Amino acid sequence: MCGIIGVIGVPAASSEVYHGLLLLQHRGQDAAGIFSFNDPAPGFILHKNQGLVDQVFNLEHLEKLKGLTAIGHTRYSTMGNQLEQDIQPLIVNYPYGIGMVHNGNIVNAQELVIELKEKRRRHMFGSNDLEVLLNLFADGVARNAQLGQIEFPHILEAVNEIFKKAKGGYSVLSYIAHHGLVAFRDPHGIRPLILGVRDLSKSEQEANGGVLKKAYCVASESNALTFLGYEVVRNVEAGEVIYIKDNGELLSAKLVENPKDVHVPCMFEWVYFANPQSEIDHLNVYEARKNMGIILAKEIKKMIAEKNISPDIVAPVPETSRISAIFLAQELGLPYREVLTKNRYVQRSFILNSESLRARALSLKFGPIIQEVKGKNILLLDDSIVRGNTSKKIVKMLKDSGAKEVYFASACPPVKHPCYYGIDFPDPKELVATDRSSEKIAEFLDAEKVIYLNIEDLKKAIGRPKLCTACLTGEYPVDISCATKFKELRNQQRKNL
Repeated sequence: MCGIIGVIGVPAASSEVYHGLLLLQHRGQDAAGIFSFNDPAPGFILHKNQGLVDQVFNLEHLEKLKGLTAIGHTRYSTMGNQLEQDIQPLIVNYPYGIGMVHNGNIVNAQELVIELKEKRRRHMFGSNDLEVLLNLFADGVARNAQLGQIEFPHILEAVNEIFKKAKGGYSVLSYIAHHGLVAFRDPHGIRPLILGVRDLSKSEQEANGGVLKKAYCVASESNALTFLGYEVVRNVEAGEVIYIKDNGELLSAKLVENPKDVHVPCMFEWVYFANPQSEIDHLNVYEARKNMGIILAKEIKKMIAEKNISPDIVAPVPETSRISAIFLAQELGLPYREVLTKNRYVQRSFILNSESLRARALSLKFGPIIQEVKGKNILLLDDSIVRGNTSKKIVKMLKDSGAKEVYFASACPPVKHPCYYGIDFPDPKELVATDRSSEKIAEFLDAEKVIYLNIEDLKKAIGRPKLCTACLTGEYPVDISCATKFKELRNQQRKNL
């Protein structure tokens, strides 16, 4: 899961992309990068590095990233190593200058690497699956345009080939030198992508020579668009390609006319990843998390009435579960309390890509508020329980601080199966719920009870009956026949970290 954003038509495009990336920082904290395109010279300008957005960029970097177009990326590593060649954006210079970023995973990336090498004589420099998409796209555009002027049908042919070959979940932004910005979303719409527009000021129009009257922005989440002053136009649809030309003309086409039940956005966007200010596929993230707490309360009320649990307070695991916990407490008529302080300068431990890093981050990340904990039965709510190690350590922390009993509730159903579409748990052996009942999970966590929202209630809370719930059910919307190789490669990369 990563954050991507592209802007076209703005004299200070890279500045807008930088500020947009700050709003998307929660989607990835491993690395960040921006490229801009300045015509006539020097063309593509690129800066990227490991670290948070405000660590990677300073004013000097942004001043060098000139041009009316810029594309940025904040990385959560699910494929590739922490090496410079795997940090996005990536750029190729032949047969056309093309820069690209993506959010997601390509399950069959290794098979496509072999095909590109043997049939197209294209060699990869890193192990990031974006490089596969970039080469497929560049090769497809070159063959269809035959090294002439690139037109929209040539782009559609190239993307259509990607849709046919690349198995996984992905949203992509690309810029073709001297042509325009391209945005597309996989045929199942698993990863989000949203289009925005704004009118340019008179000074901005003068700066671009009076050619452009509007600027466009495409981003992973709507909160970045609204912060930058763009009106949210709509989502890029599943299987759709949008092409915004340098002259401001916008073209779009749906390459894959899926029935509605095939569009299956990832449920984890609403559960964990997305900012609560955002709307994903027309569904508000804050409202979904509110509903999760309200619906979960119905089951917990029964448990309290039957005297299976006797909580004194409701508390969240900061930050994502806070909204659900507030409404859970309200529905139960119990006091809402903060029992854990969070060090905001420590990374989100879930998206760190090794257990040793997650353990170290957790010890720095949370601290108990002893006066709220001591002698209490705590109903603790988290957005989800994935590996279980973080949850286990939090329970121990609370009990060491004097909590009598801890009931651990999850706003997400049990995560039992690997994700191959952009979240970093490709091995079922890592997941605490893979082969454990709720009782066994409670025993593992040393909690008195573990309570999960069920899948139907999750869909009801989000407000969408069709979602990608593969990690909950094991029913994958996209072919994962290459998943064994994917898992082996990712495990090997982790060992090399």
